[in-house]
Amino acid sequence: MNGFINYYKPSGISSAYAINRIKKLFKGCKIGHLGTLDPLAEGVLPLAIGKSTRLFDFLLDKQKEYVAEFTFGYQTDTLDRGGKVVSDGGSIPSKEDILRVIPSLVGKISQVPPMFSAKNVGGQRSYDLARRGVTVELKPKEVEIDEIVLLDYNFGKANLKITCKGGTYIRSICRDMASLLNTFATMTKLKRTKSGAFTEETAIAEEDLRKVENLSELIVQPDSVLSYEKITLNDFETTELLNGRPFDFCKEDGVYSVYASDNSFIGIGIAKDKSLKIKAFIKDL
Repeated sequence: MNGFINYYKPSGISSAYAINRIKKLFKGCKIGHLGTLDPLAEGVLPLAIGKSTRLFDFLLDKQKEYVAEFTFGYQTDTLDRGGKVVSDGGSIPSKEDILRVIPSLVGKISQVPPMFSAKNVGGQRSYDLARRGVTVELKPKEVEIDEIVLLDYNFGKANLKITCKGGTYIRSICRDMASLLNTFATMTKLKRTKSGAFTEETAIAEEDLRKVENLSELIVQPDSVLSYEKITLNDFETTELLNGRPFDFCKEDGVYSVYASDNSFIGIGIAKDKSLKIKAFIKDL
């Protein structure tokens, strides 16, 4: 089996735990996720099945969309509601204050990941060190936030729609927004509504997956989630490529979705200096 499942992860379980549960349904298949969700978060968690896991590197930078709730006045060590309160008594900003600082958080910005995150620090996960009481100073990284929209604001709780590129931490946006307002805040809810081509509307919950008799009917074909230019090889080029022999390739340098002469998807190809190499083979040879 080969392709993707647009899985809706419930709140309360880790992404790794969710995958282990799904593996029991797809016995014998290799399964990986395309970007984790925190245990307290819910929403779209695309799962790659079989050889489609090879496409991981070509989907990392896809746009993601979240709906988050930020609660002002206190902050936890994890920056979400599951942590221990470390700062309290902060002021509650007005709606106008929040709207004023939002532009400062949009665009290509420098962001420090949360201490409780999966970042690698000296061969160990940051969250493992933090749980042992080790102070972790993570380096800032550049992230890209396309849009932040304030959906509503009541009694110190702000609901926001956030559109961003992969690698962005929503908890860090919460912390940084509060800092700009000279107060504290904690992310109390998070739902991912979109991850690249995968949306909340088409996601399927595990309980619904278990009711499906033919799981292959739910598989999203691997080439349908890619946005690279499509190229179809002729018979000669297909034979040469699948047998590992070089041939002249006249397309411009770049990344392509490559199809065989029978229109079957081969994989992701990199064109350079009039040659073509497949970096992620999907087609069975």
